[in-house]
Amino acid sequence: MRSITGTWQLVQTECISEEGTLLSPPYGGADHCMGVLTFREDGRMVCVLCDSRKELSAGQRREYNSYCGSYQFDGKQLITRVDATADPAFFDTDQIRDITFEDDLMVLRPIKNNGPVSDGQRVLRWTRLA
Repeated sequence: MRSITGTWQLVQTECISEEGTLLSPPYGGADHCMGVLTFREDGRMVCVLCDSRKELSAGQRREYNSYCGSYQFDGKQLITRVDATADPAFFDTDQIRDITFEDDLMVLRPIKNNGPVSDGQRVLRWTRLA
Protein backbone atom coordinates (compact mmCIF):
# COMPACT_ATOMS: atom_id res chain seq x y z
CA MET A 1 0.00 0.00 0.00
CA ARG A 2 1.33 3.44 -0.93
CA SER A 3 1.78 5.86 1.92
CA ILE A 4 -0.08 9.17 1.89
CA THR A 5 1.84 10.53 4.89
CA GLY A 6 3.37 13.91 4.17
CA THR A 7 2.36 17.19 2.58
CA TRP A 8 0.67 17.46 -0.80
CA GLN A 9 0.03 20.45 -3.10
CA LEU A 10 -3.10 20.75 -5.23
CA VAL A 11 -2.18 20.85 -8.94
CA GLN A 12 -5.37 20.16 -10.89
CA THR A 13 -9.13 20.12 -10.39
CA GLU A 14 -12.08 19.03 -12.46
CA CYS A 15 -15.75 18.33 -11.97
CA ILE A 16 -17.58 15.66 -13.98
CA SER A 17 -21.36 15.41 -14.30
CA GLU A 18 -23.18 12.09 -13.87
CA GLU A 19 -23.51 12.04 -17.66
CA GLY A 20 -19.73 12.30 -18.01
CA THR A 21 -19.45 15.89 -19.25
CA LEU A 22 -16.95 18.32 -17.78
CA LEU A 23 -18.40 21.05 -15.59
CA SER A 24 -16.66 24.19 -14.34
CA PRO A 25 -13.59 23.11 -12.40
CA PRO A 26 -13.60 23.82 -8.67
CA TYR A 27 -11.22 26.30 -7.06
CA GLY A 28 -10.49 28.09 -10.35
CA GLY A 29 -9.16 25.08 -12.25
CA ALA A 30 -5.54 24.07 -12.86
CA ASP A 31 -4.27 27.63 -13.38
CA HIS A 32 -5.77 29.03 -10.18
CA CYS A 33 -6.39 26.22 -7.72
CA MET A 34 -4.46 26.52 -4.50
CA GLY A 35 -4.38 23.92 -1.79
CA VAL A 36 -2.31 22.03 0.71
CA LEU A 37 -3.07 18.70 2.35
CA THR A 38 -1.03 17.16 5.15
CA PHE A 39 -1.32 13.67 6.61
CA ARG A 40 0.62 12.82 9.76
CA GLU A 41 1.60 9.30 10.78
CA ASP A 42 -0.44 9.68 13.97
CA GLY A 43 -3.70 9.73 11.96
CA ARG A 44 -4.35 13.47 11.84
CA MET A 45 -4.83 15.51 8.68
CA VAL A 46 -5.49 19.10 7.59
CA CYS A 47 -6.68 20.40 4.23
CA VAL A 48 -6.97 23.98 2.92
CA LEU A 49 -8.36 24.77 -0.57
CA CYS A 50 -9.09 28.01 -2.40
CA ASP A 51 -9.49 29.73 -5.75
CA SER A 52 -6.50 32.05 -6.13
CA ARG A 53 -7.70 34.16 -9.07
CA LYS A 54 -6.93 37.86 -8.52
CA GLU A 55 -10.32 38.90 -9.83
CA LEU A 56 -13.61 37.11 -10.28
CA SER A 57 -16.36 37.81 -12.78
CA ALA A 58 -19.38 39.79 -11.58
CA GLY A 59 -21.59 37.62 -9.38
CA GLN A 60 -18.93 34.97 -8.75
CA ARG A 61 -17.82 34.06 -5.24
CA ARG A 62 -14.38 32.86 -4.30
CA GLU A 63 -14.46 29.21 -3.38
CA TYR A 64 -12.67 28.29 -0.13
CA ASN A 65 -12.75 25.34 2.21
CA SER A 66 -10.65 24.00 5.04
CA TYR A 67 -11.02 21.19 7.50
CA CYS A 68 -9.08 18.81 9.71
CA GLY A 69 -9.63 15.67 11.68
CA SER A 70 -8.60 12.11 12.28
CA TYR A 71 -8.29 9.87 9.24
CA GLN A 72 -8.11 6.24 8.20
CA PHE A 73 -6.67 5.03 4.90
CA ASP A 74 -6.92 1.43 3.69
CA GLY A 75 -5.03 1.83 0.42
CA LYS A 76 -8.12 2.69 -1.62
CA GLN A 77 -10.36 4.88 0.50
CA LEU A 78 -9.71 7.80 2.85
CA ILE A 79 -12.19 8.49 5.65
CA THR A 80 -11.73 11.72 7.59
CA ARG A 81 -13.77 12.42 10.71
CA VAL A 82 -14.01 16.23 10.59
CA ASP A 83 -13.60 17.95 13.97
CA ALA A 84 -12.78 21.51 12.80
CA THR A 85 -13.85 23.22 9.59
CA ALA A 86 -14.55 26.54 7.85
CA ASP A 87 -17.87 25.11 6.60
CA PRO A 88 -20.23 24.17 9.46
CA ALA A 89 -21.92 21.59 7.21
CA PHE A 90 -18.72 19.49 7.36
CA PHE A 91 -18.45 19.51 11.16
CA ASP A 92 -18.72 16.09 12.81
CA THR A 93 -19.11 14.28 9.46
CA ASP A 94 -17.15 11.52 7.79
CA GLN A 95 -15.68 12.80 4.53
CA ILE A 96 -15.05 9.78 2.33
CA ARG A 97 -12.74 9.93 -0.69
CA ASP A 98 -11.62 7.24 -3.11
CA ILE A 99 -7.87 7.50 -3.70
CA THR A 100 -5.99 6.40 -6.79
CA PHE A 101 -2.53 7.24 -8.06
CA GLU A 102 -1.57 8.43 -11.54
CA ASP A 103 2.21 8.18 -11.66
CA ASP A 104 3.32 10.58 -8.89
CA LEU A 105 -0.09 12.25 -8.47
CA MET A 106 -2.58 11.32 -5.76
CA VAL A 107 -6.15 11.58 -7.05
CA LEU A 108 -9.03 12.17 -4.62
CA ARG A 109 -12.68 11.64 -5.57
CA PRO A 110 -15.54 12.02 -3.08
CA ILE A 111 -17.86 9.05 -3.06
CA LYS A 112 -21.35 9.83 -4.38
CA ASN A 113 -23.29 12.29 -2.20
CA ASN A 114 -20.32 12.82 0.15
CA GLY A 115 -18.59 15.83 -1.37
CA PRO A 116 -19.16 19.56 -1.01
CA VAL A 117 -21.40 19.73 -4.09
CA SER A 118 -24.10 17.52 -5.56
CA ASP A 119 -23.99 18.64 -9.22
CA GLY A 120 -20.99 16.51 -10.18
CA GLN A 121 -18.02 14.57 -8.95
CA ARG A 122 -14.99 16.64 -8.07
CA VAL A 123 -11.60 15.20 -8.91
CA LEU A 124 -8.59 16.75 -7.17
CA ARG A 125 -5.02 15.87 -8.17
CA TRP A 126 -2.16 16.40 -5.72
CA THR A 127 1.62 16.19 -5.92
CA ARG A 128 3.73 15.31 -2.91
CA LEU A 129 6.03 18.08 -1.67
CA ALA A 130 9.59 17.20 -0.70
